[in-house]
Amino acid sequence: MARVELTVVAVEDLDRLTLTHSLPDDTRQRVKHSLRVLERFPLIGRGLEGRWSSYRVLLGPWRWLLFVYLYDQDKDLVLVVTIQDAQSSLSVTSV
Repeated sequence: MARVELTVVAVEDLDRLTLTHSLPDDTRQRVKHSLRVLERFPLIGRGLEGRWSSYRVLLGPWRWLLFVYLYDQDKDLVLVVTIQDAQSSLSVTSV
């Protein structure tokens, strides 16, 4: 099973989204639950294109919440690099 980790940036993104979107107190538990699938299926997320082509994206506990991640097969490590609002014009899916 792959190890799933969040970068400092991803944690900061989640904290910011929790405040700006008034997310519930159990947001971290919901995120942890959503990411659990990556332990068994690290390539389940859709591959991105362009400058993000080495990244994959998975929807979070809300259909607008995106986990952008890399999978290092040699280390069997999923690294969530950012968490974004898919509705934002700045999200990786709108580029």
